[in-house]
Amino acid sequence: MTTRTYSVPGISCGHCKNAIEGDLSPLDGVESAVVDIDTKTVTVVGEIAESDVRAAVDEAGYEVASMI
Repeated sequence: MTTRTYSVPGISCGHCKNAIEGDLSPLDGVESAVVDIDTKTVTVVGEIAESDVRAAVDEAGYEVASMI
């Protein structure tokens, strides 16, 4: 199982958290997706391509700045 954390500077509230987690969680290969509002990060556990994570975050209306 792989754990990756991504910096998403646009995260600022509970709506952001729900939107991103809601778009990532149902994807094949994602065991969990957790947004931390304070650190503006998204931690994804599972076997999923980085490009798919970036696409889901983009679909939620946010942009991945980098993988940490």
